[in-house]
Amino acid sequence: MELIIERVEVLLLIAAVVSMIARRLRLPYTVGLVFAGFFIALTPLTPGFALTKSLIFTAFLPPLIFEAAFQMPWKELRKDMPVTLTLATAGVVLSAGVVAAGIHFLLGWAWEVAIVFGVLISATDPVSVIATFKAAGVHGRLGLLVEAESLFNDGTAAVLFGVALAAVGAGAAAITITPGGVFLSFLITVLGGILCGAVVGGLTLLLAGRTEDHLVEITFTTIAAYGSFLLAEHFHLSGVLATLTAGVMLGNLGTLGAITDRGREAVLSFWEYVGFVANSLIFLLIGMPLAHQDFVATGAAIGVVTLLVLLGRALAVYGGCALFVRSAALRVSAAHQHILFWGGLRGALALALVLGLPDDMPMRETITTVAFGVVAFSIIVQGLTMTPLLRKLGEIAPVPSAGASENAHSRP
Repeated sequence: MELIIERVEVLLLIAAVVSMIARRLRLPYTVGLVFAGFFIALTPLTPGFALTKSLIFTAFLPPLIFEAAFQMPWKELRKDMPVTLTLATAGVVLSAGVVAAGIHFLLGWAWEVAIVFGVLISATDPVSVIATFKAAGVHGRLGLLVEAESLFNDGTAAVLFGVALAAVGAGAAAITITPGGVFLSFLITVLGGILCGAVVGGLTLLLAGRTEDHLVEITFTTIAAYGSFLLAEHFHLSGVLATLTAGVMLGNLGTLGAITDRGREAVLSFWEYVGFVANSLIFLLIGMPLAHQDFVATGAAIGVVTLLVLLGRALAVYGGCALFVRSAALRVSAAHQHILFWGGLRGALALALVLGLPDDMPMRETITTVAFGVVAFSIIVQGLTMTPLLRKLGEIAPVPSAGASENAHSRP
């Protein structure tokens, strides 16, 4: 334990230095961390623990989701809910179908294996998306759309992933594979996760309203962030939606008096730092396994799958947004659609699913390597080009001032 703590301290030191360098070079902080993790893996300096599904879901996702949800304005989120839900449901299904069909016909993978991979790679990752867009300084409706979509699509991905594993017959996954069964599973996963978050969030608001101690208020939000996630996951529901619900409730209803003004300021500062630590560790840990993947043998497959993922994302975004073109309130501009398409990053969520595949999963090693390759492309290539794209489309200042640059990189 002592050795692990020491190495975590070293990783945080590396993350702080990478942050300073990335800020000066005007590069995405997350990309710098992935490269740093890659080179760390080539040295004797290992953290003493590895990236696993359990580590991602129980340690990293709850604080990152809660920190984003706590600052989400409910009124604006509610206005764009039709667009968000369309992209997070039909968009994920369409994208998964395109990837699965392409893999089957172009690479010759069995349908069952292709569907599993299509599902686990098609949901955009809240960790990568939120980190990248906050680092770029994106706010307003665009920032809300990309963050909300990446958070809401977890429910769809979870249900589809369970269906795909059941079709393969791998592990213990088993659900009735009928349209009615899939839809029922989706409702239970989504609504159950939201209910868990609402219960935990409501109890937290009641308790927080009985104290004016900002340290106690921070403690309550910590319990809410992890408690809502773990409660939902315990019942095989959506932990992401549970923490999202709890965070939105505390961030919006807390202003009515349950959380003091001093407490809210302290809570924001606390979660800003926790988000920095979680982002730092998760992207360093993503970079480390990349050094040991055999990308040469699977290079062609990675290239084909990456193109399929981009095609599926394009059809999902442009097709989904086309449904609202006649609505003045819900119409998404062409510029925002381009950003939604290119900003649909894959990252920790896909890796958590692939690392959690049963040992008896057919082609498990190939699936893992290809998934890491697609994630590497997403974080590095799309991450590096996201800020230039935002500038070209006028979403951020063409030449940010020193002060703007400082604010943009103050939080990864």
